[in-house]
Amino acid sequence: MRALELVRSGTEADLLVTLFGRCRVTYEGRAASTLGPGDRLVVLKPDGTALVHANEGHQPVNWQPPGSTHAGRLADGELVIESTRESPAERLLVRFEALGHAAAFDPTDPNELALSGTEADLRDRILKSPSLIEDGFEPRATERQTSAGAVDVYGEDADGRAVVLELKRRRAGPDAVSQLNRYVDALDRERHADATVRGILVAPSVTDRAHRLLAERGLEFVSLAPPDSSE
Repeated sequence: MRALELVRSGTEADLLVTLFGRCRVTYEGRAASTLGPGDRLVVLKPDGTALVHANEGHQPVNWQPPGSTHAGRLADGELVIESTRESPAERLLVRFEALGHAAAFDPTDPNELALSGTEADLRDRILKSPSLIEDGFEPRATERQTSAGAVDVYGEDADGRAVVLELKRRRAGPDAVSQLNRYVDALDRERHADATVRGILVAPSVTDRAHRLLAERGLEFVSLAPPDSSE
């Protein structure tokens, strides 16, 4: 089914996926709910948000928060969309018996550039208050050169382990994770074999795919945004 391919490729590429059709909805988690067959709009966002809208009102009739994971599959000839998160354990299931629309869009909004500070602002915020990263973190250098390029902020944690910070002023994707991983690998090669180098991606948020890559590569994430221009 082409719609299933679109859901899978769209969520993998961090696109905004929209689906409209006749569907049933069930939710399991902090409570339980069921919606019988009806025509509804389903929106899957790259940050993990899932929204189910009916024909009235601006609020979704069901939803999942940012940080959830989206997946699609076929079951009994129906397209099934599953959105889950682990803590707390929640699952939203949407079963389409008929589908009239399916599309994927790049949600990048250039206007966001005017609403957030710069990476330099984010760096200065961290240098001023290192505990925003974690207690005991001590910045030692900015733009530290490695064979893979310049590290945004280099420091040590409370246990004396080297820490590499990769800073992004907006939601970070897989490219940022790969960049951080290259810096960590470069410093691993430069230091003693038994030395530990931690890599931390610092950004307001990360995409689902970036979150998975961080876990796979043993890297960390701290949610932190540059100060507003009004601050």
